[in-house]
Amino acid sequence: MKFSRMASANWKGTGKNGMGTVSTQSTVLDNTQYSFKTRFEDGVGTNPEELIGAAHAGCFTMQLSFLLNEAGFVATNLDTKAKVNFEDGAIPSIELILTGTIPNITIDEFEEIANNAKEICPISKLMKATVILTVSLA
Repeated sequence: MKFSRMASANWKGTGKNGMGTVSTQSTVLDNTQYSFKTRFEDGVGTNPEELIGAAHAGCFTMQLSFLLNEAGFVATNLDTKAKVNFEDGAIPSIELILTGTIPNITIDEFEEIANNAKEICPISKLMKATVILTVSLA
């Protein structure tokens, strides 16, 4: 399977006093506000770190569901929280905090399958991705 998805960001002003919006192809995010305040303090809007966390939690949890099914299990519920840790201008770690309800599975089986999902989740792999940049001036 091969496909591409689009998202966009727009920013006006300085890094600290400016404001921006992010949008997604699906329009689930449609000119959603982000700013210095929503990223580094508290404010109404989103920020790149929580979007990465949502993407990682969603991707990992869906991948885990596929792997559980391949192993003969069906989850009643999978709940994943992603804690994106920002430190000194970098993201040194993302913590995936998983709780599952899966009939007839042992904790050892669950841990093994979850660790495999963590390794093969496309968003987990993204952290090592090549970034191709194209630049132009309007």
